[in-house]
Amino acid sequence: MTVTTYRVEGMTCGHCVSSVTSEVSKIDGVTGVDVDLTAKLVTVTSGAALDDATVGAAVDEAGYELAGRVGTAGEETAEAADACCGSGCCS
Repeated sequence: MTVTTYRVEGMTCGHCVSSVTSEVSKIDGVTGVDVDLTAKLVTVTSGAALDDATVGAAVDEAGYELAGRVGTAGEETAEAADACCGSGCCS
């Protein structure tokens, strides 16, 4: 089982959640989809790792934009690597 979380832009309501859930659920191998509207996150559970482009196409079909994968504990994403709080500790 593989669990992957993605950030999705453009979702604003329950209809958005339903649309994304419906489209991502159609991907072969997907066994679960959990959408967190407040955090703008979609967590996908599947039997094997999914291609990000496939998930992106499903999100696009629902009318939204896949903004990237969210890292798991101990894994740094490109977004996190570029983040800086401005305190000077990153220099």
